[in-house]
Amino acid sequence: MANRFPVFAKERPGAMPLPGDRTVSALTKPNVLERWSEDGAGVRSLAIDDNVITMFDIIGEDFWSGGGITAKKIGAQLRAIGAKPIEVHLNSPGGDMFEGIAIYNVLREHPQPITVKIMGMAASAASIIAMAGDTIEIGAASFMMIHNCWVMAVGNRHDMAETAEWLAPFDQAMVDVYTARTGAEGKQVARWMDAETYMSGTVAIERGFADALLPSDQIKVDENAKAADREINEIRAMELTLVAGGMPRSDARARIKNLKGTPGAATEPDGTPGAADTDLMGALARLAASTRS
Repeated sequence: MANRFPVFAKERPGAMPLPGDRTVSALTKPNVLERWSEDGAGVRSLAIDDNVITMFDIIGEDFWSGGGITAKKIGAQLRAIGAKPIEVHLNSPGGDMFEGIAIYNVLREHPQPITVKIMGMAASAASIIAMAGDTIEIGAASFMMIHNCWVMAVGNRHDMAETAEWLAPFDQAMVDVYTARTGAEGKQVARWMDAETYMSGTVAIERGFADALLPSDQIKVDENAKAADREINEIRAMELTLVAGGMPRSDARARIKNLKGTPGAATEPDGTPGAADTDLMGALARLAASTRS
């Protein structure tokens, strides 16, 4: 079927602000990670050329895998590719929003055109990165999600008020970038962010967040990658759930690492999830339930 949406490359919006103090992390919510496990896990490029940067992971350094997409890594890849047009293949649940802003700023400085291809999902911080594209293509079955900056904070009402005040400029910066890209009114974009809005490929195009549908023959589902994505994503989501329940992040990681290190808590020899993963997920679920109670 012919693509009924034309491609319109637009001027990249300006740089976004980064906090001087990065002690506060802006994170992807557990429910977003769960949504990515259902809709985005294992979605990959069918072919990758030498001018392609792939982002098929969480944004920011990942404690659990040792991977993650960072501005430092993207900057190194851009230098290696040189002054050529770039394709960014994107399928990510987001992660550290401030790292996403840094990656966006690195990409927007590239002197050649950038095409962003959303394969699976561009959620939270990943949707910010997508806005660096001169042209944005999205799969018909893919999703883009935008929301307000989400952090975990503790303290009294004065601390919470201070945190809200500190976050406001970054939410406004996102509104400004989305507005510049889409042409929508800022108040409407803010309402979409307040509602944690998921947009299908066609809706993203209709609202101006993307320019064209990505042909389906450029996307594949890698079953091994899908299993690996889901496995590590369960761990990430559980960590955030435990922290949201009041457990310090270091304690949550220690508890999960302890469970992962128990007999039967590893993957099968070929790297695919087996009964051991079910045992681990059950143990983590019980741990989360005890924390909430």
